[in-house]
Amino acid sequence: MSAININKNNFQNEVMNSDKPVLLDFWAPWCAPCRMVAPTVEEIASERVDIKVGKINVDEQPELANKFGIMSIPTLVVMKNGKIVQRVSGVRSKNTILEML
Repeated sequence: MSAININKNNFQNEVMNSDKPVLLDFWAPWCAPCRMVAPTVEEIASERVDIKVGKINVDEQPELANKFGIMSIPTLVVMKNGKIVQRVSGVRSKNTILEML
């Protein structure tokens, strides 16, 4: 499975109501570090069926970026049962991201 594009219309269903942990990648197309971490996030999405991976473009979804208090990107957030359980900013290795989960 590949990462899901999350927006304000599908956020409730895809993230808050998810029965699986959700890894959210807050990013923007102009962000070089975001482009560096994107292949890793996609790889995790394709390998792990026990989690859901979502990508949130902060330029297109400013309401969601504000809701999460995103000040720098990329920011990765792990949510379980509608609650934030982990949060990191900046480029991270695949192992570091997997440890968050």
